[in-house]
Amino acid sequence: MKKNPFNYILIALATSVISSSCSSSYLEVLPKGSSLEASYYTNQSEAFAGLVAVYDVMRKNSGGFENMITMLNAGSDDHVAGGGGATDGIGLQSFSNYTISPTTIPSSFWGDHYQGVFRANFLLSKLPNIPMDASLKARYAGEAQALRALYYFNLVRLFKNIPLIITPLASSDIYNVIQADPSAIYAQIEKDLNEAIPVLPTTVPATEAGRLTKGAAQALLGKVYLYDNKLTEAAAQLAIVNGTPGGNNPYGYKLLSKFADLWDSSNKFNSESIIEVTHTSASNAGWGNWGSGTDEGNTVVQMIGPRTLTRPAGSTAPAYYSGGWAFNPVTQDLYDVLKNDPRFAATILDAKALKAAKQINYISAYQDTGYFINKFMPKQSDVSTGLGNIELNFRQNSYLIRLADTYLMEAEALGGTGARAQALLDAVRSRVGLPSIPVSLNAIANERRLELACEGHRWFDLVRTGKAASVLASRGFKAGKNEVLPIPFKELENTKIKQNPNY
Repeated sequence: MKKNPFNYILIALATSVISSSCSSSYLEVLPKGSSLEASYYTNQSEAFAGLVAVYDVMRKNSGGFENMITMLNAGSDDHVAGGGGATDGIGLQSFSNYTISPTTIPSSFWGDHYQGVFRANFLLSKLPNIPMDASLKARYAGEAQALRALYYFNLVRLFKNIPLIITPLASSDIYNVIQADPSAIYAQIEKDLNEAIPVLPTTVPATEAGRLTKGAAQALLGKVYLYDNKLTEAAAQLAIVNGTPGGNNPYGYKLLSKFADLWDSSNKFNSESIIEVTHTSASNAGWGNWGSGTDEGNTVVQMIGPRTLTRPAGSTAPAYYSGGWAFNPVTQDLYDVLKNDPRFAATILDAKALKAAKQINYISAYQDTGYFINKFMPKQSDVSTGLGNIELNFRQNSYLIRLADTYLMEAEALGGTGARAQALLDAVRSRVGLPSIPVSLNAIANERRLELACEGHRWFDLVRTGKAASVLASRGFKAGKNEVLPIPFKELENTKIKQNPNY
């Protein structure tokens, strides 16, 4: 597979443009260092560097220890926190058992996303005065707006009551911001995406893979409308992205014929991918810069593998997997609903059965169930040979939105009824050889759980559909409280921001 130069642009620019990312409160207006001072953004090259800095925050999905996938998995019914013990990753642990508090919530889930917002705001404020081609300038602005929309979408879903800031703040104003009504946040997200869609390209060349396209922004807008309960608008946007279920659409998206191919780390930016987070093994990340924004590896891969995985003498199992830190073990419940599904083998590694058959050995870690996430399982073939720590430099990308997801979201927006909703559900099932079943909202929800298992969607789906309180009751979930996370304590200090209810 060709290497993606955009990866290397990210690496080359990361240190100079974002020297203090992922380490400061969102109230810091600019990252420290000279690169983003008022004198910057004087030409196209500097504008592109600023745009790369906005993109960089996308790696919150699967990069660094405090990533979206493992955090959201931990709070769902499909996983427990796992890891090395009850205090290993206190944010993951406390979210998993619903003891999470303003002091245990990792502050980066607030701060990193706001850093992305602030970078977008700063670039958008500078772009009008930068001498460059007008159409390219419009594209940069559209990308920045779409990324800002993505970061605000994560923030409003995680915390609900958040400040709305769309211009750079003066230093005298940063401690006086107040929270906006969530409806205002959604209105701004939708405005940003509607303005971005017309100026974004329909496709991008391989050298720009990972940058947002018109289809990506429309898919995100459809998802936002679904969460904002604007079902007609959601269905309309997603219908454009999806085209004929299982057939053609304006952007060339297509379900892969083999579900397992989605998780081949060499199969990046495939036909099913709509928004994809870029990772590489080439950044040589080490413990000193891990989670700083200058590391480019996928950390989910390392986090979810079994501890000290080995092959005993006489094993016939292939020397395939590498070990990990045993976070996000799969629950028995998810195992049971998937065990007879064609997607099981690509989704779950039954290490317990392999260990019992003396094919592998591993150390049983905290909350071990014997079941691990095969979608992100660390593989020997993906271990970096670079200069950094191998644990921090896995190259597998992660999906934010893929076509099977948009099929199911459109079917839901259609109310889970009608010929088109049926066709959308059938297309997802047909890809893995499953027969048609009558479409309904319940059938769509079940299909989402099976199709998107372990990818970080389940918790949001439970909260969005009002099922979290009952499904997660045994974990300690409390209605009227745990639908959102507590705002990190340090964001309340010396500010006008108020804590979410019941925290």
